[in-house]
Amino acid sequence: MELDQRCLRECEAGLATETIERIDAAAEAVVAAKQRGGKVAVVTGSGPNIHEGVTTLVAELMRVGIVDGVSTSSAVVAHELGGVLDRVKRMDGASVGIDPHLLPHGGYFEQTVLSPDMLDMVRARIPFDEDLWEKLSATPGAVIIKAAGNLGYPMGLYIELLARDIQALAQQSGKSFEEIAGLGADPRTMLGTGAARGLPVIVTIPQLVGGGAVGLAVGDSISITERGERLAAMLDAADVIIESAVALTQEIHDGPFETYTGHGLWAHWAGHKAFSLRGKTLIRLDLDPALETVWQAERGSASVQGAIDKGLPKTKLFKTPFRMEMSGFARLEGSLPVTADIGTAWPLLTSRIAERLGVTLEFMSYPQQTTAGKAMREWMVDEIQPVDAERLAVHGAGTRKKDKASATPRR
Repeated sequence: MELDQRCLRECEAGLATETIERIDAAAEAVVAAKQRGGKVAVVTGSGPNIHEGVTTLVAELMRVGIVDGVSTSSAVVAHELGGVLDRVKRMDGASVGIDPHLLPHGGYFEQTVLSPDMLDMVRARIPFDEDLWEKLSATPGAVIIKAAGNLGYPMGLYIELLARDIQALAQQSGKSFEEIAGLGADPRTMLGTGAARGLPVIVTIPQLVGGGAVGLAVGDSISITERGERLAAMLDAADVIIESAVALTQEIHDGPFETYTGHGLWAHWAGHKAFSLRGKTLIRLDLDPALETVWQAERGSASVQGAIDKGLPKTKLFKTPFRMEMSGFARLEGSLPVTADIGTAWPLLTSRIAERLGVTLEFMSYPQQTTAGKAMREWMVDEIQPVDAERLAVHGAGTRKKDKASATPRR
């Protein structure tokens, strides 16, 4: 995909001068780290990171050597296994015989739009309800692009059942779910790129709940302690950490093994390898203006540290919704908030980094509401494919015993 300079100019024109200056500073921090041989880690949430093409952009940054490790959510893992984005035909679920009590809010049911080859692959690997498929095919509905898998039939079910096989392979080999899943994932996903380049892709502990059975399988594949240690090792190695529209980072960037703003002192005493955020650059792309308020208060009068020193409740002190992660972020000298829509911030940040480093990118994300963003989403649906079960070495055994009762939604 060629760089759309017009879209980038429009993105920049819609931002405040201070925000542009923050993006420039963030880009400079990444460039400086890479030029001195340092590493960059990215912590992504799900939701907008998928829809705005950010996770696919991060995969591209991993491919070209700018990003050296990623932590994410189990929901993102599930979507990447489904192909990141897919097309579904959405219809009234009751009209095709699905029990209304099982349907999500709105009462809709979805049929995944699949190529004949992909449909044959899914048919061969799960207990496939041909009657339901025919009924869905004959029922009119709106075709939309959405996060892949989820409640679309049959792709959502395919990913759910495959997840337990990936878990079993992970446990047999002593690897994480993410490592095994990456072997069969599309190379343009974070999972696939991580596996191809030997880079860590780790679901964080607060983000294990998501993606249905995928989240459970990810959590069951290795212990919570080992997961925390792997994440700590990745962050310890990073000079720059970029957080992108992700919640609960108190337990990510300053979790149980971090000593500067977290609780790592006791972990160290207990014999675990601790690490420190001291001296690192922590960039946060977030729309929440409260983060900026707290960060500015700490820069102006060390109010956050002062409240901690006196044992005062920070929510009442700042008179703003105070998420716990704001504490560690605001107190870290190298933190930098970028208050902007990630769909806008990421292409501006990335284009600056790539230009400075002389790197040519084969993919760029754009805000999904723009013409370039709509074309990007169409490309993602058409090009990025669901996980290849054959590459996961599960084709011979099959993903599940073909049991109609377990495969067909109650109707």
